[in-house]
Amino acid sequence: MRYSLKQLAVFEAVAHTGSVSLAADKLSLTQSATSMSLAQLEKMLGRPLFERQGKRMALTHWGMWLRPKAKKLLQDAQQIELGFVEQHLISGEIGLCASQTPAEHLVPELISTIDNDFPEIRINLEVKSTDGVIESVLNYKNDLGIIEGRCDDTRIHQETWCRDHLTVVVSAHHPFARRDTVSLAQLEQAKWVLRELGSGTRKIFDSSIHRLIADLDVWREYEHVPVLRSMVANGPYLTCLPYLDVEKHIESGSLVALNVPELKMERTLSFIWRADMADNPLATCIKREGLRMMKGKPSVF
Repeated sequence: MRYSLKQLAVFEAVAHTGSVSLAADKLSLTQSATSMSLAQLEKMLGRPLFERQGKRMALTHWGMWLRPKAKKLLQDAQQIELGFVEQHLISGEIGLCASQTPAEHLVPELISTIDNDFPEIRINLEVKSTDGVIESVLNYKNDLGIIEGRCDDTRIHQETWCRDHLTVVVSAHHPFARRDTVSLAQLEQAKWVLRELGSGTRKIFDSSIHRLIADLDVWREYEHVPVLRSMVANGPYLTCLPYLDVEKHIESGSLVALNVPELKMERTLSFIWRADMADNPLATCIKREGLRMMKGKPSVF
Protein backbone atom coordinates (compact mmCIF):
# COMPACT_ATOMS: atom_id res chain seq x y z
CA MET A 1 0.00 0.00 0.00
CA ARG A 2 1.77 3.13 -1.22
CA TYR A 3 -0.26 5.91 0.39
CA SER A 4 -0.10 6.90 4.07
CA LEU A 5 -2.64 7.98 6.67
CA LYS A 6 -0.85 11.34 6.80
CA GLN A 7 -1.48 11.86 3.09
CA LEU A 8 -5.15 10.95 3.53
CA ALA A 9 -5.39 13.34 6.48
CA VAL A 10 -3.95 16.11 4.29
CA PHE A 11 -6.42 15.24 1.52
CA GLU A 12 -9.37 15.37 3.96
CA ALA A 13 -8.20 18.65 5.51
CA VAL A 14 -7.90 20.32 2.09
CA ALA A 15 -11.32 18.95 1.11
CA HIS A 16 -12.82 20.28 4.38
CA THR A 17 -11.25 23.75 4.27
CA GLY A 18 -10.99 24.24 0.49
CA SER A 19 -7.49 25.60 1.00
CA VAL A 20 -3.96 24.18 1.29
CA SER A 21 -2.90 26.94 3.70
CA LEU A 22 -5.93 26.44 5.97
CA ALA A 23 -5.38 22.68 5.87
CA ALA A 24 -1.75 23.22 6.89
CA ASP A 25 -2.89 25.31 9.89
CA LYS A 26 -5.46 22.67 10.84
CA LEU A 27 -2.83 19.91 10.78
CA SER A 28 0.00 22.03 12.27
CA LEU A 29 2.11 21.48 9.15
CA THR A 30 3.95 23.88 6.89
CA GLN A 31 2.21 24.83 3.66
CA SER A 32 5.02 23.29 1.61
CA ALA A 33 4.77 19.97 3.50
CA THR A 34 1.00 19.95 2.99
CA SER A 35 1.32 20.65 -0.74
CA MET A 36 4.00 17.95 -1.06
CA SER A 37 1.87 15.31 0.70
CA LEU A 38 -1.10 16.10 -1.53
CA ALA A 39 1.02 16.03 -4.68
CA GLN A 40 2.54 12.68 -3.68
CA LEU A 41 -0.92 11.20 -3.06
CA GLU A 42 -2.20 12.37 -6.45
CA LYS A 43 0.90 11.02 -8.16
CA MET A 44 0.60 7.60 -6.50
CA LEU A 45 -3.13 7.34 -7.28
CA GLY A 46 -2.58 8.60 -10.82
CA ARG A 47 -5.58 10.91 -10.68
CA PRO A 48 -6.13 14.62 -9.88
CA LEU A 49 -8.11 14.97 -6.65
CA PHE A 50 -8.63 18.76 -6.75
CA GLU A 51 -9.01 21.54 -9.27
CA ARG A 52 -8.52 25.23 -8.53
CA GLN A 53 -11.63 27.42 -8.70
CA GLY A 54 -10.29 30.89 -8.01
CA LYS A 55 -8.70 30.71 -4.57
CA ARG A 56 -10.61 27.57 -3.60
CA MET A 57 -9.57 23.94 -4.03
CA ALA A 58 -12.59 22.00 -5.33
CA LEU A 59 -12.86 18.22 -5.40
CA THR A 60 -12.75 16.50 -8.77
CA HIS A 61 -14.91 13.47 -9.53
CA TRP A 62 -12.07 11.26 -8.27
CA GLY A 63 -11.74 13.34 -5.11
CA MET A 64 -15.46 13.02 -4.38
CA TRP A 65 -15.20 9.24 -4.86
CA LEU A 66 -12.22 9.02 -2.51
CA ARG A 67 -13.47 11.25 0.29
CA PRO A 68 -15.93 8.94 2.13
CA LYS A 69 -13.43 6.08 1.93
CA ALA A 70 -10.61 8.27 3.27
CA LYS A 71 -12.82 9.53 6.12
CA LYS A 72 -13.65 5.96 7.11
CA LEU A 73 -9.95 5.00 7.21
CA LEU A 74 -9.12 8.10 9.30
CA GLN A 75 -12.01 7.40 11.70
CA ASP A 76 -10.82 3.81 12.17
CA ALA A 77 -7.27 5.01 12.78
CA GLN A 78 -8.53 7.50 15.37
CA GLN A 79 -10.52 4.78 17.13
CA ILE A 80 -7.44 2.53 17.29
CA GLU A 81 -5.24 5.32 18.67
CA LEU A 82 -7.71 6.65 21.24
CA GLY A 83 -8.89 3.18 22.20
CA PHE A 84 -5.41 2.14 23.26
CA VAL A 85 -4.41 5.44 24.82
CA GLU A 86 -7.60 6.07 26.79
CA GLN A 87 -8.78 2.47 27.15
CA HIS A 88 -12.18 3.51 25.80
CA LEU A 89 -13.67 1.70 22.81
CA ILE A 90 -16.03 4.62 22.10
CA SER A 91 -13.94 7.77 21.87
CA GLY A 92 -13.10 10.50 19.40
CA GLU A 93 -14.56 13.64 17.83
CA ILE A 94 -17.73 13.99 15.76
CA GLY A 95 -19.49 16.89 14.05
CA LEU A 96 -23.22 17.15 14.80
CA CYS A 97 -25.47 19.67 13.05
CA ALA A 98 -29.05 20.20 14.25
CA SER A 99 -31.96 22.43 13.24
CA GLN A 100 -33.26 24.99 15.73
CA THR A 101 -36.04 23.13 17.52
CA PRO A 102 -34.13 19.94 18.42
CA ALA A 103 -30.97 21.98 19.07
CA GLU A 104 -32.73 24.13 21.67
CA HIS A 105 -35.00 21.58 23.34
CA LEU A 106 -33.56 18.07 22.89
CA VAL A 107 -29.88 18.13 21.95
CA PRO A 108 -28.64 19.62 25.27
CA GLU A 109 -30.06 16.63 27.16
CA LEU A 110 -28.61 14.26 24.56
CA ILE A 111 -25.13 15.79 24.86
CA SER A 112 -25.34 15.65 28.68
CA THR A 113 -26.22 11.95 28.44
CA ILE A 114 -23.29 11.31 26.10
CA ASP A 115 -20.93 13.30 28.35
CA ASN A 116 -21.98 11.23 31.35
CA ASP A 117 -21.82 7.78 29.73
CA PHE A 118 -19.13 8.30 27.07
CA PRO A 119 -16.82 11.07 28.33
CA GLU A 120 -14.24 10.48 25.58
CA ILE A 121 -16.65 11.47 22.79
CA ARG A 122 -16.23 15.11 21.80
CA ILE A 123 -19.29 16.55 20.03
CA ASN A 124 -18.87 19.69 17.90
CA LEU A 125 -22.35 21.19 17.50
CA GLU A 126 -23.63 23.52 14.77
CA VAL A 127 -27.17 24.91 14.51
CA LYS A 128 -28.66 25.59 11.06
CA SER A 129 -31.96 25.42 9.19
CA THR A 130 -33.05 21.99 8.01
CA ASP A 131 -31.71 22.72 4.51
CA GLY A 132 -28.46 23.89 6.08
CA VAL A 133 -28.15 20.69 8.11
CA ILE A 134 -28.66 18.55 4.99
CA GLU A 135 -26.10 20.59 3.06
CA SER A 136 -23.52 20.31 5.85
CA VAL A 137 -23.88 16.51 5.90
CA LEU A 138 -23.74 16.23 2.11
CA ASN A 139 -20.62 18.43 2.05
CA TYR A 140 -18.91 16.31 4.74
CA LYS A 141 -18.78 19.29 7.11
CA ASN A 142 -20.65 17.27 9.73
CA ASP A 143 -20.89 13.52 10.24
CA LEU A 144 -24.43 13.45 11.66
CA GLY A 145 -27.44 15.73 11.38
CA ILE A 146 -30.79 16.19 13.11
CA ILE A 147 -33.55 17.66 10.95
CA GLU A 148 -37.22 18.55 11.12
CA GLY A 149 -39.42 16.81 8.57
CA ARG A 150 -38.21 14.62 5.71
CA CYS A 151 -35.23 14.59 3.39
CA ASP A 152 -35.87 12.95 0.01
CA ASP A 153 -32.28 13.18 -1.25
CA THR A 154 -31.15 9.63 -2.09
CA ARG A 155 -27.62 10.47 -0.92
CA ILE A 156 -28.94 10.75 2.66
CA HIS A 157 -29.98 8.03 5.08
CA GLN A 158 -32.64 9.04 7.62
CA GLU A 159 -33.79 7.50 10.90
CA THR A 160 -36.75 8.86 12.89
CA TRP A 161 -35.83 10.05 16.39
CA CYS A 162 -39.18 11.36 17.69
CA ARG A 163 -42.27 13.29 16.59
CA ASP A 164 -43.52 16.80 17.29
CA HIS A 165 -46.30 19.07 15.99
CA LEU A 166 -46.69 22.66 14.93
CA THR A 167 -49.22 25.05 16.40
CA VAL A 168 -50.59 28.44 15.34
CA VAL A 169 -50.29 31.07 18.09
CA VAL A 170 -51.32 34.67 18.76
CA SER A 171 -50.94 37.08 21.65
CA ALA A 172 -53.39 36.92 24.54
CA HIS A 173 -54.73 40.30 23.37
CA HIS A 174 -55.45 39.24 19.79
CA PRO A 175 -59.19 38.97 18.89
CA PHE A 176 -58.66 35.36 17.77
CA ALA A 177 -57.42 34.40 21.25
CA ARG A 178 -60.99 34.51 22.61
CA ARG A 179 -62.42 32.17 19.97
CA ASP A 180 -63.06 28.46 20.54
CA THR A 181 -62.16 27.77 16.90
CA VAL A 182 -60.66 29.86 14.10
CA SER A 183 -61.77 29.44 10.49
CA LEU A 184 -59.62 29.21 7.38
CA ALA A 185 -61.17 32.45 6.13
CA GLN A 186 -59.97 34.21 9.28
CA LEU A 187 -56.46 32.81 8.83
CA GLU A 188 -56.44 34.07 5.25
CA GLN A 189 -57.24 37.62 6.41
CA ALA A 190 -54.65 37.67 9.23
CA LYS A 191 -51.14 39.14 9.26
CA TRP A 192 -48.46 36.45 9.51
CA VAL A 193 -44.80 36.38 10.57
CA LEU A 194 -43.10 33.08 9.75
CA ARG A 195 -39.85 31.13 9.74
CA GLU A 196 -37.67 31.61 6.68
CA LEU A 197 -37.98 29.49 3.55
CA GLY A 198 -35.77 26.41 3.86
CA SER A 199 -36.53 25.80 7.52
CA GLY A 200 -38.22 22.52 8.43
CA THR A 201 -40.99 24.39 10.24
CA ARG A 202 -41.80 26.50 7.17
CA LYS A 203 -41.85 23.48 4.86
CA ILE A 204 -44.38 21.64 7.03
CA PHE A 205 -46.52 24.74 7.49
CA ASP A 206 -46.53 25.60 3.77
CA SER A 207 -47.39 22.06 2.71
CA SER A 208 -50.28 21.99 5.20
CA ILE A 209 -51.73 25.48 4.74
CA HIS A 210 -51.49 25.75 0.95
CA ARG A 211 -53.78 22.75 0.50
CA LEU A 212 -56.43 24.82 2.26
CA ILE A 213 -55.59 28.48 1.60
CA ALA A 214 -54.23 29.77 -1.70
CA ASP A 215 -52.48 32.87 -0.37
CA LEU A 216 -51.45 34.18 3.06
CA ASP A 217 -50.59 37.72 4.06
CA VAL A 218 -46.97 37.10 5.14
CA TRP A 219 -45.47 40.32 6.47
CA ARG A 220 -42.09 39.13 7.71
CA GLU A 221 -39.89 36.02 7.59
CA TYR A 222 -37.16 35.51 10.20
CA GLU A 223 -34.69 32.80 11.08
CA HIS A 224 -34.76 33.22 14.84
CA VAL A 225 -37.70 31.83 16.82
CA PRO A 226 -37.40 34.33 19.74
CA VAL A 227 -37.90 37.22 17.27
CA LEU A 228 -41.13 35.65 15.99
CA ARG A 229 -42.40 34.88 19.50
CA SER A 230 -41.76 38.45 20.62
CA MET A 231 -43.41 39.98 17.55
CA VAL A 232 -46.52 37.86 18.06
CA ALA A 233 -46.69 38.46 21.82
CA ASN A 234 -46.50 42.22 21.28
CA GLY A 235 -48.29 42.69 17.98
CA PRO A 236 -51.27 41.78 15.80
CA TYR A 237 -49.59 38.84 14.07
CA LEU A 238 -50.06 35.10 13.82
CA THR A 239 -47.22 32.63 13.54
CA CYS A 240 -46.83 28.87 13.33
CA LEU A 241 -44.07 27.25 15.42
CA PRO A 242 -43.24 23.86 16.94
CA TYR A 243 -45.10 23.26 20.18
CA LEU A 244 -41.75 22.83 21.98
CA ASP A 245 -40.87 26.42 21.02
CA VAL A 246 -44.07 27.93 22.45
CA GLU A 247 -45.10 25.52 25.23
CA LYS A 248 -43.79 27.66 28.15
CA HIS A 249 -45.23 30.84 26.64
CA ILE A 250 -48.67 29.24 26.26
CA GLU A 251 -48.50 28.05 29.87
CA SER A 252 -47.52 31.56 31.06
CA GLY A 253 -50.38 33.14 29.11
CA SER A 254 -48.32 35.41 26.85
CA LEU A 255 -49.29 33.33 23.81
CA VAL A 256 -52.50 31.47 22.97
CA ALA A 257 -52.68 28.38 20.76
CA LEU A 258 -55.46 28.59 18.18
CA ASN A 259 -57.80 25.71 17.46
CA VAL A 260 -57.93 25.31 13.67
CA PRO A 261 -59.68 21.95 13.13
CA GLU A 262 -58.54 21.61 9.50
CA LEU A 263 -54.83 21.97 10.32
CA LYS A 264 -52.96 18.83 11.42
CA MET A 265 -49.22 19.45 11.42
CA GLU A 266 -47.36 16.54 12.96
CA ARG A 267 -43.85 15.81 11.74
CA THR A 268 -40.76 13.75 12.51
CA LEU A 269 -37.42 14.81 13.94
CA SER A 270 -34.78 12.57 12.40
CA PHE A 271 -31.09 11.71 12.41
CA ILE A 272 -29.46 11.91 8.97
CA TRP A 273 -26.07 10.86 7.59
CA ARG A 274 -24.48 10.28 4.18
CA ALA A 275 -25.59 7.05 2.54
CA ASP A 276 -22.09 6.38 1.17
CA MET A 277 -20.38 6.67 4.55
CA ALA A 278 -19.32 3.50 6.33
CA ASP A 279 -20.68 2.85 9.82
CA ASN A 280 -19.40 5.45 12.28
CA PRO A 281 -19.35 4.09 15.87
CA LEU A 282 -19.68 7.61 17.32
CA ALA A 283 -22.75 8.41 15.20
CA THR A 284 -24.24 5.02 16.06
CA CYS A 285 -23.67 5.73 19.76
CA ILE A 286 -25.36 9.14 19.56
CA LYS A 287 -28.38 7.72 17.70
CA ARG A 288 -28.73 4.86 20.18
CA GLU A 289 -28.51 7.16 23.20
CA GLY A 290 -30.98 9.57 21.58
CA LEU A 291 -33.56 6.81 21.13
CA ARG A 292 -32.99 5.62 24.69
CA MET A 293 -33.46 9.18 25.97
CA MET A 294 -36.94 9.31 24.41
CA LYS A 295 -38.24 6.25 26.25
CA GLY A 296 -40.90 7.36 28.74
CA LYS A 297 -41.39 10.74 27.01
CA PRO A 298 -44.58 11.69 25.08
CA SER A 299 -44.84 10.01 21.67
CA VAL A 300 -45.58 13.43 20.15
CA PHE A 301 -44.48 16.75 21.67
